[in-house]
Amino acid sequence: MLRKNAKLEMLGRVPLFAGLSKKELTQVASIADEIDLPPGYVLVEQGRVGREFFVIVSGSVRVAKNGRKVNELGDGDYLGEIALLTDAPRNATVTATTPLRALVITDTAFRSLTRRMPSISQKLLTTLAARLDDSAT
Repeated sequence: MLRKNAKLEMLGRVPLFAGLSKKELTQVASIADEIDLPPGYVLVEQGRVGREFFVIVSGSVRVAKNGRKVNELGDGDYLGEIALLTDAPRNATVTATTPLRALVITDTAFRSLTRRMPSISQKLLTTLAARLDDSAT
């Protein structure tokens, strides 16, 4: 099991959370559950509405679009951040290729947190706007 500081450090490396204060990041960490998944477990399925955000603590996953491998993710990588903010369908299927330990945050828990701490929503919007502006140049 991850120590509290390790969980904070992992979440702090996620660009979506980059603008959060330590207090806000601690609150995000408090809703992140640590889970273990076996090889072959499908974390997300292309076309289905996303409900979870994952940070890979250890292990690896295969990312496939339309059945074709497009990427592999491992320790420290993350996926599903859009699921925390929208009801958009997943654009890929992600399957564990090794035993996987991950942090998971559900959209329901995250939305509840942002209602309790509106400052988090404002900072996420600022971060997203900056990322969109960077990608436009």
